[in-house]
Amino acid sequence: MLQLKKSRLLKGGIVPMEASKSECNRALVINALAPSPAKIDNISQARDSQTMIRLLEEDGPVWDVLDAGTTMRFLTAYAALTNREKTMTGTERMQERPIGILVDALRSLGAEIEYLNQEGYPPMKIKGFQAQQSEVIEMRGDTSSQYISAILMCAPMLPKGLELRLTGDINSRPYIEMTIDLMAKFGVSVEEADERTFRIAPQTYHTDQFAVESDWSGASYWFSAVALQKDSELFLNGLRSDSTQGDKAIIDLMQPLGVEAKFDEGGLRIWNSGKVTQEAVVFDFNKCPDLAQTVAVVCGALGVNAHFKGVQSLRIKETDRTLALQEQLAKFGVTIEPVNDPYEFTISPNPEGFPTDHNPLINTYEDHRMAMAFAPLSLLMDLQIEEKEVVKKSYPHFWEDLKKVTEQA
Repeated sequence: MLQLKKSRLLKGGIVPMEASKSECNRALVINALAPSPAKIDNISQARDSQTMIRLLEEDGPVWDVLDAGTTMRFLTAYAALTNREKTMTGTERMQERPIGILVDALRSLGAEIEYLNQEGYPPMKIKGFQAQQSEVIEMRGDTSSQYISAILMCAPMLPKGLELRLTGDINSRPYIEMTIDLMAKFGVSVEEADERTFRIAPQTYHTDQFAVESDWSGASYWFSAVALQKDSELFLNGLRSDSTQGDKAIIDLMQPLGVEAKFDEGGLRIWNSGKVTQEAVVFDFNKCPDLAQTVAVVCGALGVNAHFKGVQSLRIKETDRTLALQEQLAKFGVTIEPVNDPYEFTISPNPEGFPTDHNPLINTYEDHRMAMAFAPLSLLMDLQIEEKEVVKKSYPHFWEDLKKVTEQA
């Protein structure tokens, strides 16, 4: 357990942002598919990325991804379509996270995959890929974009190429666009016939050097901190205005919560404008679901009524994040009510005001984003975080960075 004492942000604090886990994991898979691997700079130190690196270097029959969902999905496609015999497994929670949509797509292409326990869930045995069975496949667009990205990245290896058609609504589209952009940087083009049809000819990945950009998901927690302290300001090193990361949306999401942002040389300056909306706000997380927890906590703390849309994927993350938020915000008298569950919910603040006179314990459910979404509340009160080590999954230096830019109140 970590005890955080009430603190305040240092004026003009500088945060050295970590490398993007999302971009890094894609680059690692693409690089592994290249005949001549490139030099990748600014590799993420997140546990998920380090797990990816370790497994790609291992020759053993079992790939244990631990709790890394991205690693599970990307390496399942990688092993299947490069004809590697692997048993894919992970933690108990990982074995509760569905993977059937991806496996069905891989099977339709010619991969032989057997579930070892529950149908549609890890662990599973990948037995090989003898010949391509189809040149056109369909996948639902309203589930994890990681399934789609996994297929896209491996598609250039298919001898007949691939036409991938998405059906229904498309969630987290910026992550699909990030994947296509990274493929282009490694020399592979994707033809977008329309907004839901992608054509990939057989091609070879190649580049000499690639640098991973800084992480917008991690940046969201500093937006939260600035929102919670009047007259505060931070500089976030390494963030780029031309980023393809979907979580760059935090700039717009946080504006009605009192945070303004401006790109300067080397990064992004953010400051508290003091202008918090007095109206109910509708937020759509369809393209950036990892920001929902951060914004939910800020809404509760600032007393903002909000309606959250596009949150269906929160149910199948490291934990059921909708339920986790509901249980932890209840400790502050903040109410979350599902509407059209699991797609939407509303947040109603404590009618008596947000309490700051107690030292609550925040349960993290082994979820890195629960710990970091609630940590900025230490700017308002003493606060306990149940499992401080969970941040290693995506932002291993988070607590160090928090210490650098705060002082005791």
